[in-house]
Amino acid sequence: MNRTWKQSLVGLPGTGVSILPKLACPLCWPAYAGVLSSVGLGFLISTAYLLPLTVAFLFLAVAALAFRANMRRGYGPFVLGVIAGGAVLFGKFSWESRFTTYTALGRLVVASLWNAWPLHATPMYSECQRSEG
Repeated sequence: MNRTWKQSLVGLPGTGVSILPKLACPLCWPAYAGVLSSVGLGFLISTAYLLPLTVAFLFLAVAALAFRANMRRGYGPFVLGVIAGGAVLFGKFSWESRFTTYTALGRLVVASLWNAWPLHATPMYSECQRSEG
């Protein structure tokens, strides 16, 4: 269970980068500059890097949903993650719709939680077999 929980954390960077505005907010610039420059990544503030970073982190999040999907919850969380990731990209970079972006991010989080939810162990013997023996 601990491993499954850690694997679900892989989706957090994609969600975090997607929440960032497209660097158009003048009040956000000092915060981004301070955080990124403090770790030596000041060049990432450019809008040219925001789309590739978002795509990379969303790909990582969706790939984590696909990894060993048949052994966990099946491909349902993966399909939801693919749809949500596409909606994040379109909502943020094409349609410029905050509603679409945040709704899709919520669905990506739901897909991650669905994927990380532990499976119930099936009993070896059913109730019928116990009463017979």
